Amino acid sequence: MSKIYANAADALDGVLFDGMLIAAGGFGLCGIPELLIDAIRDAGTKDLTVASNNAGVDDFGLGVLLQTKQVKKMMSSYVGENAEFMRQYLAGELELEFNPQGTLAERMRAGGAGIPGFYTKTGVGTVIAEGKEVKVFDGEEYILERGIFADLAIVKAWKADTTGNLIFRKTARNFNPPAAMCGKICVVEVEEIVEPGTLDPDGIHLPGVYVHRIVQGTHEKRIEKVTTRKREEA
Repeated sequence: MSKIYANAADALDGVLFDGMLIAAGGFGLCGIPELLIDAIRDAGTKDLTVASNNAGVDDFGLGVLLQTKQVKKMMSSYVGENAEFMRQYLAGELELEFNPQGTLAERMRAGGAGIPGFYTKTGVGTVIAEGKEVKVFDGEEYILERGIFADLAIVKAWKADTTGNLIFRKTARNFNPPAAMCGKICVVEVEEIVEPGTLDPDGIHLPGVYVHRIVQGTHEKRIEKVTTRKREEA
């Protein structure tokens, strides 16, 4: 059965349901599955819990789902670039589960590996540890973190072959692979699709066994913050 779909809406057909947990790849505005996010918005799926490093910005990425109030809860590391996120959270309209960045990535990776939980020292003695099991190893305290098992993973890759083997580019590689791994169904949007055997096996970042559906599309390449050097006067 082919993994290639004509567009993002077709790739998500029969997958979405209210109240689901979605793991979304991306880092800042790099590697965001923007086409799939827009398709979820258009589908009107609501009461979503979304695990993602960040929440996009007000008019791009996951920010568009916040604008339509389709997200009930965010599981994130950084949310500082989204004014609507801040407004909803402070108004009590949005739940937030903060995760240290490495912990969130490992929770996704653990879910993809079938690991229900792991102990980490990160967060010990802080609000992150509140309500979590504490265990002592070699005289040091560690807290229990649960693996993330998402109903759906949406990710963005640079290139795929038709069997779903993926290559990511640069910063897009850090959260997209673990997000892809932890979804019961993984839908990927890519810039280019090639035939099997075209990709160098040593260069594949995520094997196709994790990927169920693929859509090719045109993507907007944004820069999150443009920083330029002040012009020196002659």
